[in-house]
Amino acid sequence: DGLILLENASEGDFKTDFKMVYYNSDGNESTMCGNGGRCIVAFAHFLDIFEDKCTFMAIDGLHEAEMNFGTVKLKMIDVENIKNIDENFELNTGSPHFVKYVENLENFDVYKNGYSIRNSERYAQEGINVNFVEKTAENKIFVRTYERGVEDETYSCGTGVTACSLVYMLQNHVEKVDVKVLGGNLKVYAEKTENGFKNVWLEGPAKQVFKGKINL
Repeated sequence: DGLILLENASEGDFKTDFKMVYYNSDGNESTMCGNGGRCIVAFAHFLDIFEDKCTFMAIDGLHEAEMNFGTVKLKMIDVENIKNIDENFELNTGSPHFVKYVENLENFDVYKNGYSIRNSERYAQEGINVNFVEKTAENKIFVRTYERGVEDETYSCGTGVTACSLVYMLQNHVEKVDVKVLGGNLKVYAEKTENGFKNVWLEGPAKQVFKGKINL
């Protein structure tokens, strides 16, 4: 699991509601976590920091978010460049992602293949999150992700879901994609620009499953 810290907004943070600091399970401060962003928004709402809309700073910049009956809609960064790597894709949605289409994803060896790509000569030093995608219906995809820093498959990766959705949108000229992951279901919305996408939103539920106190 990752550790997310909700901190007071610092001076010069454009009067945001709070600041998000995220540590990966390897102990290092990491790049943007989309689902973590949705979770911290739900937590801030639980703490009455905002009513229905908020803004916050994360490592990749300013984010907007909306909370509506347990569903969080999080605005991601604009994406300006989607690279073709042979038949695959590479892009940054707050974290770097590799996107590869496969068949029979349910039975695909995500760990073995994800590990191989993440530790290949191209990505070994900086690392990359590796996403495998299968189209399941019109404007619907199934995504499984091998995450760097975790060095294993995770049940859901928000920036990865966003990356896969933008690749699908680029290929199919649509502005909304429904995404199934092992951890549940998400939606991604975006507007096409000349070279990439803007107004990128990641939407899905965030449910509190535990609360407690710890003395540090």
